[in-house]
Amino acid sequence: MADDVTALAARVSEVVGDRADAWDRSGELPGPVLRELASGGLLCPQVPSRYGGRGLDSREGGELTAHVGSLCSSVRSVMTSQQMVAGSVERLGNEDQRDRYLPLLTCGRIAAAAFSEPGAGSDLSAMATTIRAEGDTVVVDGRKSWITTSAYADVLLVFGRFGDAAAAVVVPADAPGVTVERISDPLGCRAAGHADITFDGVRVSADAVLGGGGLPLPFLVTAALAHGRMSVAWGCVGILRACLSEATRHARTREQFGVPIARHQLVARHLAEIYTAEQIATRACEHASGRWEAGSPDMVTATVLAKHVSATHAVSGASAALQVLASAGARDGHTVARAHRDARMMEIIEGSSEMCTLLLADHALATAD
Repeated sequence: MADDVTALAARVSEVVGDRADAWDRSGELPGPVLRELASGGLLCPQVPSRYGGRGLDSREGGELTAHVGSLCSSVRSVMTSQQMVAGSVERLGNEDQRDRYLPLLTCGRIAAAAFSEPGAGSDLSAMATTIRAEGDTVVVDGRKSWITTSAYADVLLVFGRFGDAAAAVVVPADAPGVTVERISDPLGCRAAGHADITFDGVRVSADAVLGGGGLPLPFLVTAALAHGRMSVAWGCVGILRACLSEATRHARTREQFGVPIARHQLVARHLAEIYTAEQIATRACEHASGRWEAGSPDMVTATVLAKHVSATHAVSGASAALQVLASAGARDGHTVARAHRDARMMEIIEGSSEMCTLLLADHALATAD
């Protein structure tokens, strides 16, 4: 990593320490930890410095995300939410909105992006949440499900139908009519603050609608999900790096039949599989970040590919690591046990593996000779 990214990674390590196990068990991230990371601009490090951000490029931000993911996937999930909101404000908002909201996200406030609904997961065209104009205000009605970070959020970026088009509106989490119901005992990323949210006649100023609203839903979704998918992809690289570290350390020191288990060929095969998975995921993420920085027309496809490749390899790599550690890694809260559960969630969020497969197949068909 570049020197500045290395320094930021060291700062995150200092804040997170060795507490991921305890946070995973309790299902809660301490507020002071989140505030400290947010106030340092570490949760959305690609925001330009003029808004209080770190101004990292996609690859630098990705490497920092991978480091966070290697420490604690729940913190990385909060980071993903923060970056999704910040990226959406940057891309969809006007200059006044960027000036208003981005400094909040780099100075201590926590944000969540509210997409999915009980009847609209991968098929976001079925979104039922409405945002309707009433004078100089808009009114939000609807229900969102499994919204990461929303249990901690100060602000919510809510996506919904806006007349015949769509819009994204910034809503204070404590606004009248907002009800946040935390999801208990999630399978993975247990401390990431997943919650269901109900909006019942929530009224906010019309200037909270990014870009004024009236945008095509696919454009809105693509703009926000691209940031989320990139963050998840790099986070999966972090999961794989943590698994590789734990598995190799254990294989060097654990002895069976008079030799370290790393000397047994079938165990060595698992180590090679984890290493290969980490290298493949890293290269896919580096490629996608390069496409982002180049403004390439295929950056969306490259991001979907990175997310799909990284998530599926994180699952296989975590499984191989668990096989190497066996009972030593099978206790609740252990790095590899967390990785095994967290990686499985990565195949579901920000576009399931099945949806990514379909998108990549469509791209292959559209670009074939």
